[in-house]
Amino acid sequence: MGKKGSQEDQLRDIISNIEELNEGQTEFLQAVREVYNTLNPLLEEEPEWINKKILQRISEPERQIIFRVPWQDDDGEIHINRGYRVEFNSALGPYKGGLRFHPSVNLSIIKFLGFEQIFKNALTGKQIGGGKGGSDFNPKGRSDDEIMRFCQSFMTELYRHLGENRDIPAGDIGVGTREIGYLFGQYKRIANRYESGMITGKDPQWGGTLVRNEATGYGLAYFVREILNEQDDEIDGKTFVVSGSGNVAIYAIEKIEELGGTVIACSDSDGFVHDKDGIDIDLVKKIKQEERGRIKEYAEEKGVDFHDDKSIWTLECNIALPCATQNELQKEDAETLVKNGCKIVAEGANMPVTHDAYETLRDGDVLFGPGKAANAGGVAVSALEMHQNASMDSMTFEETDERLQEIMKTIHKTCSETAEEYGRKGDYASGANIAGFKKVSRAMIAQGLI
Repeated sequence: MGKKGSQEDQLRDIISNIEELNEGQTEFLQAVREVYNTLNPLLEEEPEWINKKILQRISEPERQIIFRVPWQDDDGEIHINRGYRVEFNSALGPYKGGLRFHPSVNLSIIKFLGFEQIFKNALTGKQIGGGKGGSDFNPKGRSDDEIMRFCQSFMTELYRHLGENRDIPAGDIGVGTREIGYLFGQYKRIANRYESGMITGKDPQWGGTLVRNEATGYGLAYFVREILNEQDDEIDGKTFVVSGSGNVAIYAIEKIEELGGTVIACSDSDGFVHDKDGIDIDLVKKIKQEERGRIKEYAEEKGVDFHDDKSIWTLECNIALPCATQNELQKEDAETLVKNGCKIVAEGANMPVTHDAYETLRDGDVLFGPGKAANAGGVAVSALEMHQNASMDSMTFEETDERLQEIMKTIHKTCSETAEEYGRKGDYASGANIAGFKKVSRAMIAQGLI
């Protein structure tokens, strides 16, 4: 058997061993396979990385913290939730990654998110490592006081592991500026210091950065713009379908429409609305952000179609942006998108496209923007917030947005050039994985056996 075959066998053995060590952690193993199965060209160039067991070291978190979170509701009933923080890799800097409060949270999901965060953070060019955390606590329907008590209990355990040069959490699903405020307040009380750089996603009035709410959605639109620019094309005149109606989806829609695109559909867990004339983003903001309502209310007010019996991906569009949750776009959805002439799919959520769906899109000549590149705008602006906190300075909305555009342009260029360098032109997923893995691995080797 030739050298290439032997190396491929070794890679399969490595993945198999990781699967045995993490049995049952479906999302995490999916993320590992998605990255490692694209690395053969890199490992051919740097075969010693297999002997130095870089793949095994990167896939094993430096630290996994699991703890109980007891709290009391407004009726006096005691609840127990589980908290997590996975400090995955600090080769490039302190651990950086969000906190997710959602009933679906478990160790597998936190590990998959943390693993993705390693490479996403590397692609930003900022000196930040990868981590993730959260709890199976569901903030939906809870009062401000209940959420405050939960956040205080959560931080009472986690605070000892955090710090601006150690681990810097941020927001994610279920964790916005309200929750960040409660978490920071408890940290400040226990640590007895005002360390604004220990958490990001803060309100701009007390240390946060402008554009943070918009960053992931805006960044996704900017990444799609760069894909189109490389094809000598533009967003103006294109039709989009965007799943979700949270922050990422809302601000992706807002920026796409500002750049001349037309978003014809968005969704929530109840179903999706189809507005052929283009989504009225101000109405979506009113319903979802101000009133905390459901997307079907948009259909009722506008007199457009609402569907709860089929997939949003059945709609014809030029570009599809899954911005809701992991594994929402399945193989059959990808087949429909290909059949309907979709040309680009870019991930606004983390791993919303299954591996089978990705292969279907690739085989159908659909350009694919992986989440670790396409949705890196959020952590990029978090890094800018850290910079502002360290310098005790601030930037205007326009200045921060300009920096975000530059970062997304650089990420796209890195992915595109790396893919071409390794014989996979146009394969942004391979480009992102190889570029991120290479940067982290070289730092690990330079720092010894860590």
